[in-house]
Amino acid sequence: MKRADRVKAMNRIVREHYPVEKLPEDLREGLPEGATVTVTVEEVATKPSLEELKALVKDILENPKPMTIEEARALVGPRNVTAEEAVQRIRALRDEWD
Repeated sequence: MKRADRVKAMNRIVREHYPVEKLPEDLREGLPEGATVTVTVEEVATKPSLEELKALVKDILENPKPMTIEEARALVGPRNVTAEEAVQRIRALRDEWD
């Protein structure tokens, strides 16, 4: 499996004006017949297994090449840290040595 296959951003499919009649029965509940809807399907991002992570690291070390920022973010996952918080942490670490 190639690096690009393992590093995936969340995929999204959007269908606008989709006929309610084409939806699965459980999704049609409560919707009027003859109506149209917007359907959004998103792939759930999953964390790689330890074996996949080791294989990815090995591949990266054996075949170094630049990653896009999207590939790097997909690999790391969400951090829930703002840029300002990150800068504060870095400055605090730097200031420990002053």
